Amino acid sequence: MSEPEIPEPWRGSGATKGRQIGPMAEFLILEVTSQSKVYKQKLDRLLRTDMKIRPRYGEFEVEILIDLNRDYPAIDLDNVAKAVLDGIKGAVFFDDAQVMRLVVEKRWAESERVLVRAWPKGNRA
Repeated sequence: MSEPEIPEPWRGSGATKGRQIGPMAEFLILEVTSQSKVYKQKLDRLLRTDMKIRPRYGEFEVEILIDLNRDYPAIDLDNVAKAVLDGIKGAVFFDDAQVMRLVVEKRWAESERVLVRAWPKGNRA
């Protein structure tokens, strides 16, 4: 039996952080929006300065966990998911058409955030 992958420390600062856990890329963004340009800007800065992730070919699985305060204005899961996928496109994979499995979940929490995990299909840490 193989040893579980040890996560590297979070990289980045402020409202956007990322790390690798074996083949999986994990991002934490302390903002929830349906505007892809927000995620693209935040992740681009993180990937240029703190992480060395390069896009790969092949099939991917992606998990998006959206934490919202109950007082947060209503937001559609599908719009957030599309914005997040656009934000990691070109960093994790070349095109979001490579995503073969997508899990999106909205949860109630004290504050807003999005946790994104992406890994090559069948190769999760």
